[in-house]
Amino acid sequence: MFERKRELKSFIVLGLIPRTINIKIKTKMKKKKISEAKLSTLKSELERLESTILRIKQAINEILIPEMQRESGGEQVVEGVFDGEFMQKGEKKYPVPPNYASKSKLVEGDKLKLKIEEDGSFIYKQIEPIERKNLIGILEEDEKGFKVKVKDKTFRVLSASITYYNAKAGDEIAIIVPEEKESKWAAVEGLV
Repeated sequence: MFERKRELKSFIVLGLIPRTINIKIKTKMKKKKISEAKLSTLKSELERLESTILRIKQAINEILIPEMQRESGGEQVVEGVFDGEFMQKGEKKYPVPPNYASKSKLVEGDKLKLKIEEDGSFIYKQIEPIERKNLIGILEEDEKGFKVKVKDKTFRVLSASITYYNAKAGDEIAIIVPEEKESKWAAVEGLV
């Protein structure tokens, strides 16, 4: 117990933990409804604490992991191909955040590089875009999500793109697809 208090004091002195954190935890709580204001306060406090924990983890890594070891391969790099939702490397699939795929207008067939950091975070980078062409179609929605119909062909699109543009079924949408390769997915360029 004494050792933990000393550790916490050293983190406070280093500025990693604000002095205002109340370490004591109430063990007996009465059952009652929590107001929205209280809930909002609790959420913001939780976000602040998560940020503090992240800073502490970073400080610990800086102290414990020698600089040379970190530079010589503390991270893993994987290259693969975007399939519309995931980056594929052989049989293995890596999840690509939909917001990143939408914002970057990734197209099925684009080559990506994934850097997996020491803390487990994924950082994607588009390294070789496939040749592209633009099409215009009508947005449709079914039980699987959104798709854009162009003449007799339909392309699935990420929900993140559709919600970003506030599009709805029946809207005319500009999409990007691979020039040569057949694809099931398209990137959304925007509303027409």
